[in-house]
Amino acid sequence: MKTWLKIVTIALLLYTIVAGFLFDVPRLNIVNETIRALYFHVPMWFAMVVLFCMSTIHAIQYLRKPSIERDLRSVEFANTGLVLGLLGIFTGMIWANYTWGSPWHGDPKQNGAAIALLVYLAYFVLRGSVENEESRARLSAVYNIFAFAAMIPLIFIIPRMTSSMHPGSGGNPGFNMYDLDSKMRMVFYPAVLGWILLGFWLTSLRIRTRNIEEKIIDFENE
Repeated sequence: MKTWLKIVTIALLLYTIVAGFLFDVPRLNIVNETIRALYFHVPMWFAMVVLFCMSTIHAIQYLRKPSIERDLRSVEFANTGLVLGLLGIFTGMIWANYTWGSPWHGDPKQNGAAIALLVYLAYFVLRGSVENEESRARLSAVYNIFAFAAMIPLIFIIPRMTSSMHPGSGGNPGFNMYDLDSKMRMVFYPAVLGWILLGFWLTSLRIRTRNIEEKIIDFENE
């Protein structure tokens, strides 16, 4: 990742943290100050989806033209996406505890997100259960495509078709329909971009680390 992109990423995240806690927010019933979690919980999920999408793209590229690098990129994008997904779950539970009265309310979007993350956890279990490198890469690439295809309805479609307490789901209005404070948008959109860029940065570090480890192993085996 280029140096200027790293600087932009750090600047966006620092801006999100500072402005997220200092800017005024609309006083909505029940939600009140907890609406500031919007700057962290939701952008993490945006970043997760983008990273899983990138992982799937590299998986498709691997199936079209197999290479170790494509497999490595696919698994590391999935790794980082899973971490951000887990952070999104935990921040959502904290928010739900204050607004809904309990960390886990059995909301369709909560359940769908948990199932989606379990599907991706199974992806790593699959990779760990196959010893042959080529077979592992091919099987996991096929499964990766299935996992992404399953995640979309679990998170974006089913909650909208059922009764859900999440904004924008089950007939509830989205934030853009009842949040009239433009200051929130001034923080939210940079936060989304910042978390996505952070995901790419972490993935690039993971890829570089894995490449170095492979070179060390090859050197020791010579």
